Amino acid sequence: MIRRSFLVVLGLVAAMPLAAWAQSPLKVVATTGMIADAARQVGGDQVEVKALMGPGVDPHAYRQTRSDIVAMTRADLVLWHGLYLEAQMEEFFHDLGRKRTVVAVAEGIDKSKLRAHDDYADKYDPHVWMTPDLWRDVVVEVQQALTDLRPEAAETFAANAERHLAELDRLSDYAETTLAAVPENNRVLVTAHDAFGYFGRSFGFEVMGIQGISTQSEAGLNRIGELVDILVERKISAVFVESSVSDRSVRALIEGAAAKDHEVNVGGELFSDAMGEEDTYEGTYLGMLDHNITVIAGALGADVPERGMDGRLSAGF
Repeated sequence: MIRRSFLVVLGLVAAMPLAAWAQSPLKVVATTGMIADAARQVGGDQVEVKALMGPGVDPHAYRQTRSDIVAMTRADLVLWHGLYLEAQMEEFFHDLGRKRTVVAVAEGIDKSKLRAHDDYADKYDPHVWMTPDLWRDVVVEVQQALTDLRPEAAETFAANAERHLAELDRLSDYAETTLAAVPENNRVLVTAHDAFGYFGRSFGFEVMGIQGISTQSEAGLNRIGELVDILVERKISAVFVESSVSDRSVRALIEGAAAKDHEVNVGGELFSDAMGEEDTYEGTYLGMLDHNITVIAGALGADVPERGMDGRLSAGF
């Protein structure tokens, strides 16, 4: 009897680590904050998510660190953007994909929806997070990747994704209404690099980036001179800096316009390739886009809600 009881207890103890492991969150590593946010929104308490690139980090130039490599090799799932965004890491992800579950979440977007890359043949503009309608496809891809890895939680992932997609639809409606209030002549968006092409296409803005789609492209004196002439000729009075790109070139535009007796001001700082600070509303995808939409519309002549879509932005306008 004692031996039988001992064997039963031993069996229960041996089974405990397996049961605990089965209920433990999936370890997910994502390259950008935007992808990490999508994984958290869809995964809920089923995931433990780490973002490699924090606020202000430029993904075009980022290279994996030793600690990044350790985190990714230990992860259950690695999510990267693709579309040549993480240009310095592509070879690493292809190698890692032979050993771990690695998913490029933007690669599945229908190519007919994408903009051609201005520097690389057969490549596309990777900045799909700039419009909620395109980002929906990424959220669905994240949902599928999590479901494939943990099918027993499929209903949870589906419910979470449906809720988040409804939030994206509401954000899209806010963008349409708010940006439509910008006077037609003011719908010119001048930024440090060409990250807002999808934004411009979706909401009817002409977009001019000092640098190309990648921040690795050079902003030559000729390009700055051309944009200065455009600012002066068209009486454009506001340009925008970006949180993850040096403002040096934007300042050069302002100084060049001033030399021609035309005043240009900084309309605000936009989140282009990275979100806001962690544990803030702007540190979420919804907050990032809410901020950009509200700042752009307000700087270019529209009446905007003081603190954005839901009154949650940290700064008023």
